Amino acid sequence: MTAVDLRSSESERPTTVSAGRRATEPSALQVSGLGVRLGGREVLDDVNFTLDRGEFMGLIGPNGAGKTTTIRAVLGLIRSRTGEIRVDGSTGHAARSRIGYVPQRHEFAWDLPITVEETVMTGRIRRIGWFRRPKAVDFEAAAEALDRVHMSHLAERPVGELSGGQRQRVLVARALALYPALLLLDEPFTGLDMPTQELLLELFQQLSQEDKAVLMTTHDLVGAIHECSRLCLINRTIIADAPPSALREPEAWMRTFEIRASNPVLRTLGVAG
Repeated sequence: MTAVDLRSSESERPTTVSAGRRATEPSALQVSGLGVRLGGREVLDDVNFTLDRGEFMGLIGPNGAGKTTTIRAVLGLIRSRTGEIRVDGSTGHAARSRIGYVPQRHEFAWDLPITVEETVMTGRIRRIGWFRRPKAVDFEAAAEALDRVHMSHLAERPVGELSGGQRQRVLVARALALYPALLLLDEPFTGLDMPTQELLLELFQQLSQEDKAVLMTTHDLVGAIHECSRLCLINRTIIADAPPSALREPEAWMRTFEIRASNPVLRTLGVAG
C-alpha cells in the first residue's frame, strides 16, 4: 500500500511534519520498517514514523488496523518480524524504561486487594525493583502523579471500589509516576464521562507542552482532529502522517477507513470533497 505524501507526488513515503525537534536530540520515538505477523496474518507492514518531544500524536485507523499492535510492539510485548524501534535513541530494555503506558481499562486486574496509591506505585516497579521496598522518592512520585489526575484524596481507597472514570485516572497516574519521556495511551477516553475526558485531555496537552511525547490511539476522530498536534493514519501501514490542518482532503481518510467519498463520516470530519 502506497502512503499519501502531502509534500510532493515524487515520494512514496508519508508526510511527516514535526514540532521543531532540536537537532542535537534524538526523536522520543522512532519506528522504522516495523512489520508484525500474528496468527499467520500480516498485521503491520513497513510502518515508519517518528514522534518528537512536545508532540501529541493521534494514531487513527479502523478496527484491526494495527493501532494497539503498534503500541504493544513499541513496549516489547510482541515480537516484530522486521524493523527497529528506538526511544530517545535507545533500543531494547533501555528504551522501554523511558515509556509510560496506559492500557485499555479492561486489561488491568481491578479485583486485586490493593489501594489506589499501591496501584500507582506499581508503575515504578522498574525503578524500585522486584521485592524491594519503595523509597521516599517513590512515594513522592506516586503522590505527584495522583495530584495531577485529581485523585490524591482517594489514595487509600481500594481500587476495586472506584468508578470507571476514577480507574482511568489511576492508570494515567500509574504511567506518570515513572516520569516518562514517552507516554503511550491506548483508547484512553473509551467509556468515560465528559468531565473525565476533559480533565485527561487537558492533562495530555499539558504533558506535551512540558516536552513529553504523547502517542494516543483513539476512535474519536473529531476530537483527535481538534486536539492532537499530529495525526498518523494507519491501516496495517502508514497512510498519512501530518498535522490535522494538512489532512483536509478526503483521499487519505477514504484509504485508511476503506470508505467511499459519499460516506457521511467525511462531512463530519470536515474533509468531504
